[in-house]
Amino acid sequence: MKEVMRKLCSPLLGMFESGEGEYDYRPSHRTILIVLGLLCFVIASVSLTVTMMTGEFAGIIPIMLFLLTGLVCEIVGLLGNDRAVARIWKRS
Repeated sequence: MKEVMRKLCSPLLGMFESGEGEYDYRPSHRTILIVLGLLCFVIASVSLTVTMMTGEFAGIIPIMLFLLTGLVCEIVGLLGNDRAVARIWKRS
């Protein structure tokens, strides 16, 4: 299942997994990235709820921003290799 998801997300993962040379990776970087993605999803959900309750659709910009940020963090954190995680933290 993981390989199928990696193929689906290969355009995004390719941006972060490319490169050569040394990189600084620690397992805690992956954990923090996954938690950051979850927090972005929570913020997007709260923003969506408030936007729907108030009827003001100006909140669509932060909803999309946090949703996309959370999605990228989760994809790289769960499916990416060590280089991708290090690169998203600019440690390569």
